[in-house]
Amino acid sequence: MAMTPVQRKFALTVHVTVSVGWLGAVAVFLALAVAGLAGRDAQTVRSASLAMGLTGWFVIVPLCFASLVTGVISSLGTTWGLLRHYWVTVKLAITVLATLALLVHMQPISHAAQTAANPSWSTGELTGLRTQLVIQSAAALVVLVVATALSVYKPQGRTRYGQRKQNQQRVMSEGARSAASVRPLGA
Repeated sequence: MAMTPVQRKFALTVHVTVSVGWLGAVAVFLALAVAGLAGRDAQTVRSASLAMGLTGWFVIVPLCFASLVTGVISSLGTTWGLLRHYWVTVKLAITVLATLALLVHMQPISHAAQTAANPSWSTGELTGLRTQLVIQSAAALVVLVVATALSVYKPQGRTRYGQRKQNQQRVMSEGARSAASVRPLGA
Protein backbone atom coordinates (compact mmCIF):
# COMPACT_ATOMS: atom_id res chain seq x y z
CA MET A 1 0.00 0.00 0.00
CA ALA A 2 1.57 3.25 -1.13
CA MET A 3 1.27 6.22 1.17
CA THR A 4 0.57 9.75 0.05
CA PRO A 5 3.52 12.13 0.42
CA VAL A 6 1.93 13.66 3.55
CA GLN A 7 1.37 10.22 5.12
CA ARG A 8 4.90 9.14 4.20
CA LYS A 9 6.46 12.23 5.80
CA PHE A 10 4.31 11.85 8.90
CA ALA A 11 5.25 8.15 9.26
CA LEU A 12 8.92 8.96 8.73
CA THR A 13 8.77 11.80 11.28
CA VAL A 14 7.22 9.52 13.89
CA HIS A 15 9.74 6.76 13.12
CA VAL A 16 12.75 9.07 13.35
CA THR A 17 11.42 10.64 16.55
CA VAL A 18 10.89 7.35 18.39
CA SER A 19 14.14 5.87 17.05
CA VAL A 20 16.19 8.86 18.19
CA GLY A 21 14.29 8.76 21.48
CA TRP A 22 15.25 5.10 21.87
CA LEU A 23 18.89 5.91 21.22
CA GLY A 24 18.77 8.81 23.69
CA ALA A 25 17.06 6.72 26.34
CA VAL A 26 19.77 4.06 26.01
CA ALA A 27 22.41 6.80 26.40
CA VAL A 28 20.67 7.93 29.61
CA PHE A 29 20.52 4.30 30.77
CA LEU A 30 24.27 3.98 30.13
CA ALA A 31 24.91 7.11 32.20
CA LEU A 32 22.81 5.67 35.03
CA ALA A 33 24.61 2.32 34.76
CA VAL A 34 28.00 4.04 34.96
CA ALA A 35 26.82 6.11 37.93
CA GLY A 36 25.56 2.95 39.61
CA LEU A 37 28.84 1.14 39.03
CA ALA A 38 31.20 3.99 39.87
CA GLY A 39 29.16 5.56 42.65
CA ARG A 40 30.68 5.44 46.13
CA ASP A 41 27.60 6.80 47.83
CA ALA A 42 24.98 4.14 48.63
CA GLN A 43 22.14 6.53 47.83
CA THR A 44 23.57 7.28 44.36
CA VAL A 45 23.95 3.59 43.56
CA ARG A 46 20.46 2.83 44.86
CA SER A 47 18.92 5.74 42.94
CA ALA A 48 20.68 4.77 39.71
CA SER A 49 19.46 1.17 40.00
CA LEU A 50 15.88 2.26 40.63
CA ALA A 51 16.01 4.79 37.77
CA MET A 52 17.37 2.14 35.39
CA GLY A 53 14.38 -0.08 36.12
CA LEU A 54 11.95 2.76 35.47
CA THR A 55 13.81 3.97 32.39
CA GLY A 56 13.94 0.46 30.98
CA TRP A 57 10.28 -0.42 31.38
CA PHE A 58 8.63 2.95 30.86
CA VAL A 59 10.88 4.60 28.27
CA ILE A 60 13.21 2.18 26.46
CA VAL A 61 10.81 -0.75 25.96
CA PRO A 62 7.95 1.40 24.58
CA LEU A 63 10.30 3.35 22.30
CA CYS A 64 11.86 0.10 21.10
CA PHE A 65 8.48 -1.33 20.07
CA ALA A 66 7.38 2.00 18.61
CA SER A 67 10.55 2.12 16.50
CA LEU A 68 9.95 -1.41 15.23
CA VAL A 69 6.29 -0.79 14.36
CA THR A 70 6.81 2.63 12.76
CA GLY A 71 9.79 1.33 10.79
CA VAL A 72 7.74 -1.51 9.34
CA ILE A 73 4.86 0.85 8.53
CA SER A 74 7.21 3.35 6.89
CA SER A 75 8.97 0.74 4.81
CA LEU A 76 5.75 -0.89 3.61
CA GLY A 77 4.34 2.46 2.53
CA THR A 78 7.34 3.57 0.47
CA THR A 79 9.28 2.37 -2.55
CA TRP A 80 12.04 1.16 -0.20
CA GLY A 81 9.88 -1.77 0.84
CA LEU A 82 10.49 -4.00 3.82
CA LEU A 83 12.69 -6.63 2.16
CA ARG A 84 13.72 -5.00 -1.13
CA HIS A 85 16.99 -3.36 -0.04
CA TYR A 86 19.71 -4.86 2.08
CA TRP A 87 20.03 -1.80 4.30
CA VAL A 88 16.34 -1.94 5.23
CA THR A 89 16.49 -5.69 5.79
CA VAL A 90 19.62 -5.39 7.96
CA LYS A 91 18.07 -2.51 9.93
CA LEU A 92 14.93 -4.60 10.48
CA ALA A 93 17.06 -7.53 11.67
CA ILE A 94 19.02 -5.25 14.01
CA THR A 95 15.80 -3.83 15.44
CA VAL A 96 14.19 -7.23 15.94
CA LEU A 97 17.32 -8.66 17.58
CA ALA A 98 17.75 -5.55 19.74
CA THR A 99 14.11 -5.84 20.82
CA LEU A 100 14.55 -9.48 21.77
CA ALA A 101 17.82 -8.76 23.59
CA LEU A 102 16.19 -5.88 25.46
CA LEU A 103 13.34 -8.08 26.63
CA VAL A 104 15.81 -10.73 27.84
CA HIS A 105 17.90 -8.12 29.66
CA MET A 106 14.95 -6.45 31.32
CA GLN A 107 14.84 -9.34 33.80
CA PRO A 108 18.26 -8.59 35.35
CA ILE A 109 17.49 -4.85 35.19
CA SER A 110 14.28 -5.45 37.13
CA HIS A 111 16.18 -7.66 39.57
CA ALA A 112 18.74 -4.90 40.21
CA ALA A 113 15.97 -2.34 40.74
CA GLN A 114 14.05 -4.64 43.10
CA THR A 115 17.19 -5.44 45.05
CA ALA A 116 18.04 -1.72 45.36
CA ALA A 117 14.51 -1.05 46.64
CA ASN A 118 15.08 -3.47 49.55
CA PRO A 119 15.87 -1.49 52.75
CA SER A 120 18.61 -3.95 53.72
CA TRP A 121 20.45 -3.52 50.42
CA SER A 122 24.15 -2.64 50.40
CA THR A 123 26.37 -1.16 47.68
CA GLY A 124 28.44 -4.34 47.50
CA GLU A 125 25.51 -6.33 46.17
CA LEU A 126 25.17 -6.98 42.46
CA THR A 127 28.56 -5.50 41.49
CA GLY A 128 28.91 -8.04 38.70
CA LEU A 129 25.43 -7.28 37.42
CA ARG A 130 26.11 -3.54 37.50
CA THR A 131 29.25 -4.10 35.42
CA GLN A 132 27.25 -6.24 33.00
CA LEU A 133 24.63 -3.48 32.63
CA VAL A 134 27.32 -0.93 31.71
CA ILE A 135 28.78 -3.24 29.05
CA GLN A 136 25.39 -4.21 27.63
CA SER A 137 24.04 -0.69 27.48
CA ALA A 138 27.24 0.51 25.78
CA ALA A 139 26.88 -2.30 23.24
CA ALA A 140 23.21 -1.41 22.72
CA LEU A 141 24.19 2.19 22.06
CA VAL A 142 26.70 1.09 19.41
CA VAL A 143 24.08 -1.14 17.76
CA LEU A 144 21.56 1.72 17.63
CA VAL A 145 24.18 4.07 16.15
CA VAL A 146 24.87 1.46 13.45
CA ALA A 147 21.14 1.25 12.67
CA THR A 148 21.02 5.05 12.48
CA ALA A 149 24.04 5.12 10.15
CA LEU A 150 22.32 2.60 7.86
CA SER A 151 19.35 4.94 7.64
CA VAL A 152 21.55 7.90 6.77
CA TYR A 153 23.96 6.26 4.31
CA LYS A 154 21.53 3.73 2.76
CA PRO A 155 24.18 1.44 1.22
CA GLN A 156 23.29 0.29 -2.27
CA GLY A 157 22.13 -3.21 -3.01
CA ARG A 158 18.84 -4.93 -3.56
CA THR A 159 17.87 -8.27 -2.16
CA ARG A 160 16.83 -11.02 -4.60
CA TYR A 161 13.24 -10.21 -3.75
CA GLY A 162 13.91 -6.53 -4.48
CA GLN A 163 15.54 -7.36 -7.81
CA ARG A 164 12.59 -9.54 -8.78
CA LYS A 165 10.11 -6.79 -7.84
CA GLN A 166 12.13 -4.22 -9.80
CA ASN A 167 12.13 -6.46 -12.89
CA GLN A 168 8.37 -7.03 -12.57
CA GLN A 169 7.74 -3.29 -12.36
CA ARG A 170 9.98 -2.66 -15.37
CA VAL A 171 8.14 -5.28 -17.45
CA MET A 172 4.77 -3.85 -16.40
CA SER A 173 5.77 -0.28 -17.25
CA GLU A 174 7.22 -1.35 -20.62
CA GLY A 175 3.98 -3.22 -21.35
CA ALA A 176 1.93 -0.17 -20.45
CA ARG A 177 4.06 2.06 -22.71
CA SER A 178 3.80 -0.29 -25.67
CA ALA A 179 0.04 -0.62 -25.16
CA ALA A 180 -0.27 3.16 -25.15
CA SER A 181 1.78 3.46 -28.34
CA VAL A 182 -0.42 1.04 -30.31
CA ARG A 183 -2.96 2.98 -32.38
CA PRO A 184 -6.35 1.55 -33.04
CA LEU A 185 -7.10 0.69 -36.70
CA GLY A 186 -8.86 3.42 -38.60
CA ALA A 187 -7.61 6.17 -36.35
